[in-house]
Amino acid sequence: MSASNEGIAPNASRLLWAGFMAILAAGVGFAIRGGIFDNWGKEYGFTGAQLGAIGGAGFSGFCFGIIIGGVIVDKIGYGKLVALALLGHILSAVVTFMASTPDNAYNYLFWGMFIFAYANGTLEAVANPLVATLFPKNRTHYLNILHASWPAGMVIGAVIGWYLDDKLQLSWKIQLALYLVPTVLYAVMFLGQKFPKSEAAEKGASFVQMFKPVGILGALVACYLLALFFGDISKGLPNVSPETAKIIGYAVGGALLISVGIITKFSIGSILLFILFITHALVGAVELGTDGWIQNITGNLFTSEEGKYLFIWTSAIMFGLRFCAHFIETRLKLSPIGLLLVCSIIACIGLNLASTMTTFSVALIALGVYAVGKTFFWPTMLAVIGDRYPQTGAVAMSIMGGIGMLSAGLIGGPGLGYGKDRFAGEELKKADAALYEQYKAATPSQFLNIESTSAYGLDGTKLGEAKDAKERTPEQTKVVEADQRGDRRTLKADSYIPMTMAVIYLLLLIYFKSIGGYRPLKIEEEES
Repeated sequence: MSASNEGIAPNASRLLWAGFMAILAAGVGFAIRGGIFDNWGKEYGFTGAQLGAIGGAGFSGFCFGIIIGGVIVDKIGYGKLVALALLGHILSAVVTFMASTPDNAYNYLFWGMFIFAYANGTLEAVANPLVATLFPKNRTHYLNILHASWPAGMVIGAVIGWYLDDKLQLSWKIQLALYLVPTVLYAVMFLGQKFPKSEAAEKGASFVQMFKPVGILGALVACYLLALFFGDISKGLPNVSPETAKIIGYAVGGALLISVGIITKFSIGSILLFILFITHALVGAVELGTDGWIQNITGNLFTSEEGKYLFIWTSAIMFGLRFCAHFIETRLKLSPIGLLLVCSIIACIGLNLASTMTTFSVALIALGVYAVGKTFFWPTMLAVIGDRYPQTGAVAMSIMGGIGMLSAGLIGGPGLGYGKDRFAGEELKKADAALYEQYKAATPSQFLNIESTSAYGLDGTKLGEAKDAKERTPEQTKVVEADQRGDRRTLKADSYIPMTMAVIYLLLLIYFKSIGGYRPLKIEEEES
């Protein structure tokens, strides 16, 4: 099926592949960063929670880029946002490369990640509504093709990391710089192109009209996550206690919610859109949060090289399957909601299998099942928004993308890092309490501002020494094995997210059946 034949603009194919290259650049950078987490842990002594927070910034910044971009894209045009994203990708590299000592590394790596994610979010504020506008008759198919670039980028990034890190043992800064290559390519591909307007913008819809279906309910989901984000970063301010940081976060989130209420004249918004936003927060946590840690976990359970093979394997599966969404819809007669339900069940099974894997061959099967499950989550959710809420233009689609990434940054990445810390600490304490006291981190790990005095992870530097020892002492063997058992428990806990999603999608399937079935709406129709 040719993009040029289905698109509403003569340059539809070029714009589709320019968007593909833009998201590919994000995938390359994401994969390389995931592969060098262990470098950062050893070089700077970070705990799992600290690495999770840095990785989380690689999602949180995305939220600001996609939401701000989605709000203004129909007003200022796609080209200006592409230029802004290009500058952000370059600035991100500069800031990240300034990390040099344990004292300054955390801040530089955190904000370098944040800027990188902001640039990625800005690009998706362009690419998602652009492709949805260009291909209104087959959004699920073309949005899945667009997002096939994400796993393609992860494959490329993982191969780069495997060769340059494990084989040539080059600096992590050299590895990371290579994501700038696809960055230059997407800039060239977008250069000089004419962009169509969304259906809502073409018909002169005002910003208030576009935002009304989101309303207070939809904004509540985004503002809660933003409250967590601002509370988290406020803890780093001078003379700000954790309690004060929480208050700052909720004050900012509350102010933003009130602002949305004023803008929309206190429209409650669509209940269905509210449910989709919550569900996409779960999508972000399980898909991207897990992706951010999976190389680290599999490299720990097996070898670093095998971990990279497994990451490439799962990403390759996603890349191939995302070109098959149209076949699945038409031949298997699955609606987008039906597809999402089936994928949730498969992802839950895959993560449960992964929590028991002890050999590389079993890991190939378990993570392959998980990869099949997570393949269609993100782009198909975007297609549902495009199908059911055309009157929102880029607004609802961008806010949902922002919610997914912000959830990955605040819940998925840090949550898995917290789980790794907590479960590894518990396993070592159970095996040898005295050894646990020797290896535990200096401070307890925390998650979602929940205070805990018992969730101590393992010291990153000491754990790294135990893993790297050519001939481990009995004590080091106990530490490594406890850390591995902690990783398996983390994957098991992760499986409850797609289980919850499956329940939600089942209820949505019943809802659509009760109203005559799922179908794309015209802009003059309104979803309740």
